[in-house]
Amino acid sequence: LYITNGITGPGGLERVLSIKASLLADHYGYEVHIVSLNESKPNPFYSFSTAIQFHNITVSGNPLKYLAQYIQGIRAIVKKVQPDIISVCDDGLKAFFLPFILGKKIPLVYERHVSKAIEWHHQPSWIEKKWIRLKWQWMSVLGNQFDAFVVLTQGNLKEWPHLKNTQVISNPLPFFPEESATLQNKKIIAVGKHSYQKGFDLLLQAWKLVLSHTTEWELNVYGKSDHEQTLQQLAHGLKIESFVNFHPPTKNIKNQYLDSSICVVSSRFEGFGMTLIEAMACGLPCVAFDCPHGPADIITHQEDGILVENGNVSALADAMMQLMADDHMLKLMGENAKMKVTRYLPDVILPQWDSLFRQLCTRKSK
Repeated sequence: LYITNGITGPGGLERVLSIKASLLADHYGYEVHIVSLNESKPNPFYSFSTAIQFHNITVSGNPLKYLAQYIQGIRAIVKKVQPDIISVCDDGLKAFFLPFILGKKIPLVYERHVSKAIEWHHQPSWIEKKWIRLKWQWMSVLGNQFDAFVVLTQGNLKEWPHLKNTQVISNPLPFFPEESATLQNKKIIAVGKHSYQKGFDLLLQAWKLVLSHTTEWELNVYGKSDHEQTLQQLAHGLKIESFVNFHPPTKNIKNQYLDSSICVVSSRFEGFGMTLIEAMACGLPCVAFDCPHGPADIITHQEDGILVENGNVSALADAMMQLMADDHMLKLMGENAKMKVTRYLPDVILPQWDSLFRQLCTRKSK
């Protein structure tokens, strides 16, 4: 039984869950259930196996009412499904209390899909900083109540030094096309929702620096825009709106990677970096901030991509221009990227989950 907040969005967690749950159901013989919140008639952005059974919990109202409905709903579904193992895909604080809500009769796995830095936003107040640090302390204590605490990269382990139950299992690739990008199109691609985390404001500033040297290339950003269209306004303010295109999320993002020549990840922080491995699977060299955590685990600097100092706008611009000006480097890094990213193929990643689940179930039955 997977417990998550939602499966209908176009985010990375939803994409990864659709891959893992579907493969476990279709190829590993698992009976898979997914419970989400306020999705009585789910219409997932990504495809899930038809063998998966979905469950909904309706929650609303003030925090106490919301929590009461959540606890009651979770307990009812667990009683109904009677799972052999429960995997929690919820990065919120409430997920850390599930060992107490459900007890410890059933093996419980916690999947951490983001960095702790997700709590930060632009210029948090003193009170907000105190609250964030308090939450981190609670998480560090409560995280040990799970049978396994799974993070995505070796870098993520550094955020949880007090946990004794950690394990690294990376995200699997959603696709690995036989063809690769020709790298002939003068297009740069960036993928992700318009948020502080993804750092597209920094990317646009870097892109303005690039445009002062060449206007032959175009930048395409794919992802859900915010209501204020902040990035569009920033592009207008920087007077670069004619050289950057904003696109909504697309289910066929693979085709957009194949049509591009460079992928840029400007995130201030990450949990992993699905965009990186997807682009590399299509033979794209990547430029990324060396942010916590993910890019440094995925990219080998100057071999299959370029890592630059986190937040350094001019260095990001220089790295893009370095690849744009050197066809040989572009193609060599693209070839290396496609070869090295095979370590994230589902055939490599899913057996690790299967092994973990079976070990925990065997241990619990003894």
